[in-house]
Amino acid sequence: MSDRLNVLKTYKLYVGGKFPRSESGRVYEVTDSKGKWLANAPLSSRKDARDAVVAARKAFGAWSGATAYNRGQVLYRVAEMLEGRRDQFTREVADAEGLSKSKAAAVVDATIDRWVWYSGWTDKIAQVVGGGNPVAGPFFNLSSPEPTGVVAVLAPQESSFLGLVSVLAPVIATGNTAVVVASEKAPLPALSLAEVLATSDVPGGVVNVLSGRTAEIAAPLAAHQDVNAIDLAGADEVLAKDLEIAAADNLKRVLRPQPVDYTETPGTDRLTAFLETKTVWHPTGSLGASGSSY
Repeated sequence: MSDRLNVLKTYKLYVGGKFPRSESGRVYEVTDSKGKWLANAPLSSRKDARDAVVAARKAFGAWSGATAYNRGQVLYRVAEMLEGRRDQFTREVADAEGLSKSKAAAVVDATIDRWVWYSGWTDKIAQVVGGGNPVAGPFFNLSSPEPTGVVAVLAPQESSFLGLVSVLAPVIATGNTAVVVASEKAPLPALSLAEVLATSDVPGGVVNVLSGRTAEIAAPLAAHQDVNAIDLAGADEVLAKDLEIAAADNLKRVLRPQPVDYTETPGTDRLTAFLETKTVWHPTGSLGASGSSY
């Protein structure tokens, strides 16, 4: 009996809840840390980037309008699905980052824990950064955080899975929708994460995943008038400067790249980076002639 042939996996983009190939038809070779071929990944084009923005905008209303508790349930379901595919992600992270199986497994476990951590913040962040404000007058003054909108996320280049989740999860946990540009040299964990999102409860369009040349995809996203913010985590110094200039055209929020140890427990910085604060004034009214108020 002859040995059976391996069934090679075809990796695709994830846009609007579907798995298209790049409209350009292009692919590029993805190799492991030793240069061994792993797969052909889609080489996204400007058109793919624009399509992803359209999908993210379409999904924003329902996702931002969902209750924070519901978003937390949905994100926790993703963690459940990740746990079930732990072995697959361990293999992909080991290949992508040149790690031993045990070290890659530790990274995957930390990534799943990170996703759970952010899912728990969905209904708590408003209590931390919002609330009543003392004012000099007979008014209620209440501030509450609201999502910014469509956020372009350039995933870290070196941390293909833990870094990816560390920059993506806080964006969607706070009600934004995302267009993710996967690590250029190690996109496979991000493309596999898209399969998990598609088979969990995350609505199509909330997260859109593109692979390819970071600079080529990021340029149209930074200049796009319907992108509200951009996280430059995966950009080098030169590219980040160019993207920041392009982002200024429609006053995008920009999170500049900075040295980050993704193994450390994160604070709330990435949760608050893409939130807007809405403040409402309302007269307290008067209960009677005595001037007492409520």
